[in-house]
Amino acid sequence: MSRNSLEEKQQMTPKQRLSAMTGAAFLMATSAIGPGFLTQTAVFTETLLASFAFVILVSIFLDIGAQMNIWRIIAVSKMRGQEIANAVLPGLGYVVAFFIVLGGLAFNIGNVAGGGLGVNALLGFDTRVGAIMTGVICIVIFSLKEANVAMDKIVRYLGGLMILLTTYVMIVSKPPYAEAALRTFVPLEVDFMTIITIVGGTVGGYITFAGGHRLLDAGVSGKENIGHVTKTAISGIVVASIMRFILFLAVLGVVSAGFALNADNPTASVFQIAAGEIGYRIFGLVLWFAGITSVIGAAYTSVSFLTTFHPAIEKYKNYWTIGFIVFSTIVFALIGRPVMLLILAGAFNGLILPLTLGCILLAAHRSTIIGDYKHPVWMTIFGAVVVALTTYLGIRTLIQMIPQLF
Repeated sequence: MSRNSLEEKQQMTPKQRLSAMTGAAFLMATSAIGPGFLTQTAVFTETLLASFAFVILVSIFLDIGAQMNIWRIIAVSKMRGQEIANAVLPGLGYVVAFFIVLGGLAFNIGNVAGGGLGVNALLGFDTRVGAIMTGVICIVIFSLKEANVAMDKIVRYLGGLMILLTTYVMIVSKPPYAEAALRTFVPLEVDFMTIITIVGGTVGGYITFAGGHRLLDAGVSGKENIGHVTKTAISGIVVASIMRFILFLAVLGVVSAGFALNADNPTASVFQIAAGEIGYRIFGLVLWFAGITSVIGAAYTSVSFLTTFHPAIEKYKNYWTIGFIVFSTIVFALIGRPVMLLILAGAFNGLILPLTLGCILLAAHRSTIIGDYKHPVWMTIFGAVVVALTTYLGIRTLIQMIPQLF
């Protein structure tokens, strides 16, 4: 499919390819590291204590299995996720795009809200003012002439800063490192549902496609680049997992010292208990950065799924992305977080990964889609396991959500 990106119209140098690969890895990772990621990690750590390390370890392998399958097939087919789904079964791509965009829009409203809460904690501004500030920053990025290059840099810099700031809080919280290391491999408790929930939060919905679509737009595709794509897919999971493990240790240090987390804002209480007022301000900065990068990832990836519906969307993709951000920001600024929409999106999101990954696995063995590329059998088996597990979780989530909708 023809791309209008300037990046594809010129020969890519090794430096440009490395920049695109790093940007794609951080775009995926920072899309995962949103406000929900921070809260989820804090809550699960308080519940499972050091044994949550085992959950992180297992989820890393499952995340890599899902992401490598998806990114490699996107690369060799030179097609976006919804285009692959349409090639597998005509019309299926539109269904996939609908669910991805619905989930992306709902969660983007939450990401904008998270950015607003971050500004509130950092500077004391009203949450809605902070949300508008977050939206404006993201709009400026996509208004730039070299928007994709700017996006790559922003997610790298802010992603790195989030990890560094959280590392400081981890150090001052003085976690039991030896206990965490032991329980990484010998847990006292194994929570299957928590593992699958973490997998969904890392590679579910639009998140796993963020970096894959970015590499495609940058021209890092085809069989000749399969090694680069695989390396980038793994790197994205590693970056997200480093952030999760550092945050886990920070929380573990606090709860191991006997402190109880604030149920309304567990992550904020971790930073504040560990490092006092400075810690609370750091939390605000981390949450703001998480909001900004997640808004960028959700908007970019959601619009990349809309391009199937009309050629004009591809041509004016940045304007559509800006519109996506504007709409998300206005919804939060005017009416706050729409709870019902988030409930629906959360239920749908549980089924998006098995649906999309299932399509990818079918496409991986169709020569009309991938040509003469031979997809490793072990990757297909690995992906099938992830599909089965996340399908179970998705169905269970929907059943749990039904009483809340009526």
